[in-house]
Amino acid sequence: MLLGVSFSDATPKAEQVQDRWRVREAPTGDFILYADGSLSVMNLLQLHQPGRRHDLRAQDWHWSELLRATAWTASDWMDVDVTLASCAHAGSRALAGESPDHGSIGWVALTRDDDEGTLEWVAVSCNSDPFAEVTLDATTVTATSTSGRIWAFPRNTPHQVKITSDPGFPWRQVD
Repeated sequence: MLLGVSFSDATPKAEQVQDRWRVREAPTGDFILYADGSLSVMNLLQLHQPGRRHDLRAQDWHWSELLRATAWTASDWMDVDVTLASCAHAGSRALAGESPDHGSIGWVALTRDDDEGTLEWVAVSCNSDPFAEVTLDATTVTATSTSGRIWAFPRNTPHQVKITSDPGFPWRQVD
């Protein structure tokens, strides 16, 4: 089991994924849940520059895919129902927000801009902090966290996300 997900022969159906999305739920952990029921297990790695361990500006973040699962079962689902930002573009909508389960949890989703808000994918990070801004264009969903990180998700391959520091963020020194 990996944070509330076990790998089995059970494959979530696309309808089950959409049902969970309609009530704004996602598996607990660092995952990208896709509309077809597959799941990317993700890992957030924070690298520190020598001698600047507590300087948030000197950190380099990477959220990388550990594995892709097509057969899995979630034992725990979390709410992803607090939406802080939304942006529409050419029939799609990007949403971003936080989970009330814990203050460090942020999420970003790509949906169709239809009456049902059909999910394409939702990415949840337990340590990103909430995502307060989101933009969408033909190729990328870009979300900015309240901790000053810009996450650029390629629309068709969100597991290849790139994380950079927001140069306009009022960085603070942490002891």
